Amino acid sequence: VTVRDYENLEDFFAKNDVRQMWCLSTKAPRCYTEAQFSDDCYLFFGKETKGLPEWLLHDHPEQCVRLPMIDKDSARSLNLSNAVAVGTFEVLRQWGCPGMRTQGHLTQYED
Repeated sequence: VTVRDYENLEDFFAKNDVRQMWCLSTKAPRCYTEAQFSDDCYLFFGKETKGLPEWLLHDHPEQCVRLPMIDKDSARSLNLSNAVAVGTFEVLRQWGCPGMRTQGHLTQYED
């Protein structure tokens, strides 16, 4: 993993060739399972307190997806770490889980 810091989203877009991006937001109109994640896509998640900036969602409506959740009156949203885990594993699942162990075995029993 290479970690890079950016001043803001504008700085990120100026320094990267973003061919496919996905914004995961409670404000998105469709489910994350409808997205087809390319092998060079970027996932964007917002702050737990505010989410992604609305200008980003407005400017990229076809790239906005949400995780299914119960009604907002019952709970605001999943916490950020859970949303990142679900989104990331959906991407990896679609890619065939490259470099990951997809099968396990019992350690106390032999066949």
